[in-house]
Amino acid sequence: MTMMTARLSAMMFLQFFIWGGWFVTLGTFLTSNLGASGGQIGMAFSTQSWGAIIAPFVIGLIADRFFNAERILAVLHLLGAVLLFQLYRAPDFSTFYPFVLAYMMIYMPTLALVNSVAFRQMRDPALEFSRIRVWGTVGWIVAGLVISFVFAWDSQGSIATGALRNTFLMSAVASLLLGLYSFTLPSTAALKNESGNGGLKQMLGLDALGLLKDRSYLVFFIASILICIPLAFYYQNANPFLAEIGVTNPTAKMAIGQVSEVLFMLLLPLFIHRFGIKLALLVGMLAWALRYLLFAYGNNGELAFMLFTGIALHGICYDFFFVCGQIYTDAKASERFRSSAQGLITLATYGLGMLIGFWVAGQVTDHYAATAGGHDWKSIWLFPAGFALAIFFCFSLAFKGRQPVAAQSPA
Repeated sequence: MTMMTARLSAMMFLQFFIWGGWFVTLGTFLTSNLGASGGQIGMAFSTQSWGAIIAPFVIGLIADRFFNAERILAVLHLLGAVLLFQLYRAPDFSTFYPFVLAYMMIYMPTLALVNSVAFRQMRDPALEFSRIRVWGTVGWIVAGLVISFVFAWDSQGSIATGALRNTFLMSAVASLLLGLYSFTLPSTAALKNESGNGGLKQMLGLDALGLLKDRSYLVFFIASILICIPLAFYYQNANPFLAEIGVTNPTAKMAIGQVSEVLFMLLLPLFIHRFGIKLALLVGMLAWALRYLLFAYGNNGELAFMLFTGIALHGICYDFFFVCGQIYTDAKASERFRSSAQGLITLATYGLGMLIGFWVAGQVTDHYAATAGGHDWKSIWLFPAGFALAIFFCFSLAFKGRQPVAAQSPA
């Protein structure tokens, strides 16, 4: 590992350590410590979507035009440290929500900024980027291990005493470190607008809307938005579900999903090359349905293996649909519109799709909330399982892209 690779890997590690340090346990914290309803929890998680919608403006209007990416990254993470500290101090949901909304609006743009800093230092991004980006996944995993095994903040007793509040303080410290560290990163000067007329349409990926004239891509685009509804159930409910039914160290055990993600990321190009893009997408959708069926019928006793299998399916669920979708989009778009096309699919999924998904997840969770403070988790998980299965069947009939797509490394 070269010195530059090590520096960029450290940047990625901290970037995702910060996010994984509080986002995984957010639902449990809001339920147990702030008394939030399912709808309020959905509002909190949907701040990710608002951040994804705002991100193109931040990157396109500011970072790409006027300032070095590493300096914008530094400022945003320093501001983020302040906001995370305010989340640590928030006494109730009404105080908490404005701060988490503000935080996600400045955090989501940093995801593109770290990629920008990394790519500008590479000679062969297709070969080098995965070796650096994997340290982000490692950072997410380490955050979960620290929460569960170092501090045990997600144990039943600690949750009851409000210890999960400390996850925001931990992430605030990491954000402060990354903010300061970012000033030492290689200079990443603002890029000039080569075409001179890209404007707002280009920043939002709207100049790639022509892809939707292709029937198969339109089907994929709609399916991408809809599959975010089951995805939102996992982000919002998995940790509260595991904690409520008594699974020990739930945050660390959820990191199994990130380990799986790394493994299947390596297998995905081989699968696409052998079986084609359609089958890969279908496998991803079917995995969502299977995961939620395992959650619905598993328990913390003799069927605990079903829960852990469901967690381990995360690699297939995420990589075989979302990463595969990035590869498909890159293959369908002309060279001129590839960046715009990636922006469009990201805006549709993490923006619109997840916004709808978190709202639906909140409403369903409230509907099946028990009067004693627990939940009818079987009914909650059967909803996204059935929804994913319906998308699977509709997609299998409507999508006609049979040809294999050359596997490429997604940006």
